[in-house]
Amino acid sequence: MNIGVVFPQTEFSADAAAYRDYAQAVEALGYTHILAYDHILGANPDRPGGWRGPYTYQDSFHEPFTLFSYLAGVTERLGFVTGVIILPQRETTLVAKQAAMVDILCRGRFRLGIGTGWNEVEYIATGNDFRQRGRKSDEQIELLRELWTKPLVTFQGQWHHIPDAGLNPLPIQQPIPIWLGGHAEAVLARIARKGDGWLPGFRTADAAAPTLDLLDQYLAEQGRSRADIGIEPRLAYKDGSPESWGQILTDWQAAGATHASLNTMGCGFTTVAEHITAVEKFAAANLP
Repeated sequence: MNIGVVFPQTEFSADAAAYRDYAQAVEALGYTHILAYDHILGANPDRPGGWRGPYTYQDSFHEPFTLFSYLAGVTERLGFVTGVIILPQRETTLVAKQAAMVDILCRGRFRLGIGTGWNEVEYIATGNDFRQRGRKSDEQIELLRELWTKPLVTFQGQWHHIPDAGLNPLPIQQPIPIWLGGHAEAVLARIARKGDGWLPGFRTADAAAPTLDLLDQYLAEQGRSRADIGIEPRLAYKDGSPESWGQILTDWQAAGATHASLNTMGCGFTTVAEHITAVEKFAAANLP
């Protein structure tokens, strides 16, 4: 199993040196990749109509493509995964270009994790239709793979029209793997039809079991099985101990997980050094 870390962006200030020190420490410890969340805008909880959501404008979010471009230049072996880019609120050809560039910079160790999101305010602000985000995502996945594998693309869809044009340079991976986050049945069906992997939000394999069974059904309808996709859960550092982490990983691996990532946010850490100490402790117990 490949074990990475979740970039603790909501608890990191705007400090490029801190990002470098963290990524280099993670790489030196033997972690395989860094996962980063995505939000373009945060809402004001005091806005008209109120607000209910886990993040507000006071939570920092580092743009994943630009962050990974920087981190790829200060590391040697790390992979990178977006967990997840809210794809329907972004312009698809630009996402294709940015993802291709990240893949080149990290020498083919990039995975594009995508989702449809939950923040309607963000959709309004970016000029996109929240209600059609699932259908748009289907078309975007198809177009991304065309752009990553062909020098010229002619494409006509509901949201996109490309009249014989293409990316240059193309990514190293052709196509870049697309992983999906979310638990809704529509998401599971989309993974079965189009996905290379799943990024579940469940803490344990036992909690995920009913959803995994449903995913198996959708995969079977497409002539696929759980062995045909990757699975990457996230482990919350605050919920575990050296003794429990190993068992949680073992259980996930038995359920088909190919990757896992450690999240050290929410522990009350206030410095980069504290996050590094936490990943060191986890690595001592769980990495070779």
